[in-house]
Amino acid sequence: MLEAAHHDPAIGSSTVYCIDRRFGVAGRLPYHQAVRLPRVSPRAYRRITLLALCAQVFIMVTGAAVRLTGSGLGCSDWPKCEQDQLVAPLEYHAMIEFLNRTITGLVSVAVIAAVLGSLLRSPRRSDLTWWSLGLVAGVIGQIILGGLTVLFELHPPFVIAHFLLSIVLVWNSYVLFVRAGHAEGPALPAVAPVVRRLGRALVVLAGLALFTGTIVTGAGPHGGDETVERLPLELVAVVRVHSLTVWAFLALAVVTLGVLGRRGAPRDVDLRAKALVAAICVQGAIGYIQYFTDVPPALVLVHVFGSIMVWLAVLSFDLSLTARPLEREERPTETQPERVTTS
Repeated sequence: MLEAAHHDPAIGSSTVYCIDRRFGVAGRLPYHQAVRLPRVSPRAYRRITLLALCAQVFIMVTGAAVRLTGSGLGCSDWPKCEQDQLVAPLEYHAMIEFLNRTITGLVSVAVIAAVLGSLLRSPRRSDLTWWSLGLVAGVIGQIILGGLTVLFELHPPFVIAHFLLSIVLVWNSYVLFVRAGHAEGPALPAVAPVVRRLGRALVVLAGLALFTGTIVTGAGPHGGDETVERLPLELVAVVRVHSLTVWAFLALAVVTLGVLGRRGAPRDVDLRAKALVAAICVQGAIGYIQYFTDVPPALVLVHVFGSIMVWLAVLSFDLSLTARPLEREERPTETQPERVTTS
């Protein structure tokens, strides 16, 4: 099968002729109908959103590794590594910082794929497009904040803002991933109103625990470089405040689990609540161990990853309190060829 294009001046448009070598011209189509964009199935798009979510988590962990290795000023300029050098020299701290900047490019690719996938998804949904565009705005903000953080020599408020914006991006990515697995339609409550209010309160307390944790980081010993100025706060005092918020978070999670047991809840909701309580307990244990062992960098990195997992656990529980219809794949039916009997 061959295709040949012909421009007809009488009608002012091009026509594509579909030519079969055996039978001659089979027909002709308008040129705009000959080029078709690829379509993305709901299942494939959900995989794209999962990739975007994993990319956000990965760059948060690598960003923490940059700080914990003291490589935050390995590249002292931005967007170049140095004023006269685009690529980092073959030095330990410079290469770690530069590799983390390179990962930002990979995250940008994953976010672009999420946006394009939402536009090519079949059927297309405006809510997924808007959530994916939220990732674009967040990544642009991260790039700007990252540059300011370097230019202001890792001043703690910029580092704190950088981390908190990453937490918002993880939230955006996770909501996009969950919504991509559900069909567009009305949402129905899966639990009693009191449980839904408890779920919202758990998200707020989780955000507060993350915020107080960044204050501890700003006053702690791991600033990304030995010369970085720290927050003028007493470390023991801010650690106690952070610990109290985590204990309040855990207490509310246990209360929520008890309310679910008395009122009854879907099995999925109950499992997510138990997973949240377990994640908080593990994270709290890691926090106490690192505090009483003089905050070793490796354990701090585990604690950072644990904080992301707790954040995802509380988001998972909160979103499970609302029931949405599942997305179903439309599989094309196979047409049977016509049978011709000859004698």
